[in-house]
Amino acid sequence: MVPAFHLSCSEMLGKWEKSVSSNGSCELDVWPHLQALTSDVISRTTFGSSYEEGIQIFELIREQSVHAMEALRSLYIPGSRFLPTKMSRRMKAIDREVNRSVRSIIDNRLKDMKAGEGNYHDLLGIMLESNIKGVEQHQNKTHGMTINEVIEEMTSRAREEVLNVLGDKDMDVDKLSHLKVVNMIFYEVLRLYPPVVVIARKVDMHITLGGFSLPSRIQIGFPIMLIHYDEQLWGSDAKKFNPDRFSEGISKATKNQVIYFPFGWGPRICIGQNFALLEAKISLTMILQRFSFEYSPSYVHAPTQILTLQPQLIAHLILHKL
Repeated sequence: MVPAFHLSCSEMLGKWEKSVSSNGSCELDVWPHLQALTSDVISRTTFGSSYEEGIQIFELIREQSVHAMEALRSLYIPGSRFLPTKMSRRMKAIDREVNRSVRSIIDNRLKDMKAGEGNYHDLLGIMLESNIKGVEQHQNKTHGMTINEVIEEMTSRAREEVLNVLGDKDMDVDKLSHLKVVNMIFYEVLRLYPPVVVIARKVDMHITLGGFSLPSRIQIGFPIMLIHYDEQLWGSDAKKFNPDRFSEGISKATKNQVIYFPFGWGPRICIGQNFALLEAKISLTMILQRFSFEYSPSYVHAPTQILTLQPQLIAHLILHKL
């Protein structure tokens, strides 16, 4: 997948270089570029040759995310979700279009695979090939995933917001783990700004946890950001950016407590964690090779949650071409 990461990031950096003025600098709102980079790289690695169609799916999902947050933040009236409001009609239309688009990509891919055409090593190709082998091995069409399950897997992967994107064709990916300072910075950034600020979980059976009696089917929330900012757990500088706290790794920084989980924890930890961190490290490396940067006077720090944590306003930086 690294060549796809490299291509997507190179295209973004090429646009930045074209924006640089004669003095070698430019002011740029980097957030739309990083959003486009994320969509582009996941689309390339997921849908392969159909990545342009994948980009359209991401645009729809981004719009759907905004509508979803508006719905979550509005006053809930029982039964209101059945009312044909303008927003509910649009959300249903987006859902139909996303499913139609993904199904079309899958149907075309299946036709090519059955005809022995193409050589697909993207995520969709791997999933479909595995699914076909599973069905053939068990002689049971119900054994593998249904097309709807494949669609759901694709769209859920698409909803994951990956941080940044990837690397150089000649880069030795294995050496990225030796970038100690870069790792420390990423760990601290993820402590202060986790992709998701709260994780919700449903209790399957009645349990007693920490002295609290939790009945079955109740939903509880783990406030990731509040725990990451807790001074009793992290010290008096918990609200400050201090990458050195991770100089000896996560276990030492957390005193072997489960108090750091930017991607969740346990058997349901985010499947995209390693993918996201690799993207972020390689993309930052590529950016640092070509640019230095600083805050613009117009930069406003205003994080907000639209499913994932992201800038509410603009993220203007002043870029200097190296």
